[in-house]
Amino acid sequence: MKTILETDNEFICDIQAPCFQMLLPEEVELVRGSKTQVLFRKGDHLTKQGAFSSYVLFIISGLARQYVEGNNNKSHNLRIIKPGEFVGLSAVFTKNTFNYSSIALTDCQVFLVEKEAITRVVKQNGLFGFTMVKRYCEQNANLFDTLRTVLYKQMNGRIAETLLYIDRFKNDTPRIFQLLSRKDIADFAGISTESAVKLLKSFEKDGFIELKEKDIVVLNHNGLAEISRKG
Repeated sequence: MKTILETDNEFICDIQAPCFQMLLPEEVELVRGSKTQVLFRKGDHLTKQGAFSSYVLFIISGLARQYVEGNNNKSHNLRIIKPGEFVGLSAVFTKNTFNYSSIALTDCQVFLVEKEAITRVVKQNGLFGFTMVKRYCEQNANLFDTLRTVLYKQMNGRIAETLLYIDRFKNDTPRIFQLLSRKDIADFAGISTESAVKLLKSFEKDGFIELKEKDIVVLNHNGLAEISRKG
């Protein structure tokens, strides 16, 4: 992690994201005075599960992977975090620790904003507060979808849904599959790496995908959607 100073070429001098445009001038100054711009290198942890949190992260550029850690070095991937998203909102609305880990898939430019500043603005600016609550609820909805997939779908349904989910990022990030290992893909589906590799080869044989070394090309979206639907 590298702190970006105003004299650095990577420095972003203003808060340009749409969610910040609804703030009053004094609220903009409060957030601006409470933020630090940092650069996380690929492979750096943005958050660590269980670590104390005094700030909320706002992703300016880059992609990160959010996951929960379990026992025996097991983990489950929850989502891919893209620019314009907040990380660590639970530290504002609930407890003072991060309840998940996140790691940079690419270099990520990030604002660290002191959570007290976010809390204060949420309390006095209803429109901004509504936006934060909406984002928080969307993240919770994603968790429920993940839970339903893990509980009720068979392995082939899980891996099909995972492939369709990751493929949605390909328009903006053509190399998205190359940024993820086979273990990462397996951890999105909640299955072992060995099972994921076998299913990917089976899907390729059936013409649903094409495997190009680390890259994966989805050839039959409708077919994968049907497998995902049937579970």
